[in-house]
Formats: sequence, structure tokens, C-alpha cells
Amino acid sequence: MDKLQPFDAQQLEAACKILADTERGLTGREIGYILADCKVDDVSPSMTKWKRLFNALAGAQNKHHVENHLIMFVSRALSPVRYVHDGEAFEWRRNELNIVLAFSGFNVREDGKVVRIRPESTLRNAKARAGALRSKLEDRGTHPEVFKYCKAELLDENYFHAVLESIKGIGERIRRVSGLSSDGAELVNSAFSVKSPILMLNPLSNDTELSEQKGFSNMLVGLFGAVRNPTAHAPKLIWTMTEQDALDVFSMVSFFHRKLDNAKKIEPRSN
Repeated sequence: MDKLQPFDAQQLEAACKILADTERGLTGREIGYILADCKVDDVSPSMTKWKRLFNALAGAQNKHHVENHLIMFVSRALSPVRYVHDGEAFEWRRNELNIVLAFSGFNVREDGKVVRIRPESTLRNAKARAGALRSKLEDRGTHPEVFKYCKAELLDENYFHAVLESIKGIGERIRRVSGLSSDGAELVNSAFSVKSPILMLNPLSNDTELSEQKGFSNMLVGLFGAVRNPTAHAPKLIWTMTEQDALDVFSMVSFFHRKLDNAKKIEPRSN
């Protein structure tokens, strides 16, 4: 692990109070186990939980003059496997820690790993950073399927990969509902064919309904070609994605999912 500058006492205390919160924090036994796993001396095991954790991590910082030990502790404490039966505890700890860690330029991803971000200087920005993009999408009433396929990327504010994963999610859902195994334009054209559809948005009984089916198919093919394919093949450095572009694309993806909610599968006729 690279050497990092030590956290100041206020930041370290705030993080320890979250990790050792009386109601939603780690138990004393868990704190002792993780400290040992991190090879950090448990210098005051009889003290209240947060003070015990603070003293241990502060002692390690003072001894080695780096902040690695808090980052290491957080990564182990928020390993997702610990929360198989308590996802709410994981989300609370991670969200609260992300507000504190944002001031030092760190963020805890959904996989429990701690990554570098741009440091924040105000509480408002730190709170916004902890879930800015996801919050905006929730305010828009974004379809739940969008979040299903790109949770980690959203929480990292990784617009490039979040958009890619969300569009890949549409393809996966169409395959799951239709039973097809293809991808991209081939998948869409086969599933939403007008002459021999597998999925129908409507009864296809008149020109208006046929036009809706065709238009939906064309829009999906366009989304794959204009957004998914470039993000899948071009490096992030070359193919940039702004927050506004990401929000607009997510709105389209949400629209497609809502249409798929009511799509009817046509079962093949038996001979």
C-alpha cells in the first residue's frame, strides 16, 4: 500500500465514531479482530469503542506517520461479505464514512474498497459527493433496473462506466425476458420485429401501434450504436462522459425499462 499523509485528529475521530457507533457500528469483538488483522496494536481495549479504535489508529499513525491504517481498517470493516444478512448496516456505515473521508479525498465503493477522489472542503459538498449522481437519478424517478446494473459505478461518480453498465443492463433484461442470446442491434431487431415479434409493446393491430414498436426498436438500436459501442471500445480518456450527458442517457435507459415492464412475450406456436 502506498504511503499516505496522516489524517488529522478531528477526521480520525469522526471516522472512529461512525465505525464504532453505539447502535449501528462494529461490536467490540469485531473492532479487536479487525485491528489484529491490520496488525495495529489495541492499546486501550477497555475504553469505550470509539475511543479504543481512535487510540489504536492514532497510535499507528504517530508511529508510522502515514494514514494507511484507517484506510486498511475501513476496507476490512466494510468488506461486503460481512453484511450478507445486514445490508442496511453496510449502507449506513459507508454513506456516513464517505462524508468524512471526502474531506481527505477518499471514497468507499460498494465493493468496500477505498479509492481516491477529489477532496472536498465544505460539508455540503462532502454530503453531495457521497451520493450526488444517485440522488439526482432518484429525484427523477429513475427505474430501479438502472441502479441494479451500475451501483458501484454510480457511487464512484464514474459516469463513463456507469452509462456503459446501465445500457448493457438493457440488453441483459431483453435476453432474460425474450429468451434470446444475441446482443446489440441483432437482439433488438429479433425481439421487437413487427412481422414476427417475440416481445410486443402493444397488440400491433394498427399503423399507430406498429409505428410505436418500430420506433422503440430503432431508438434502442440507436442507443446501442451511439452510446454503448463507443464506451465499450474507446478508452475513457478519449471518450469523455459529463454528468449532464450521463443523466440524459440514464433517463433514456429508464424510459426503455418502463416500456419493457409492460412488454408481452409471444410464445411460439406448437405444431
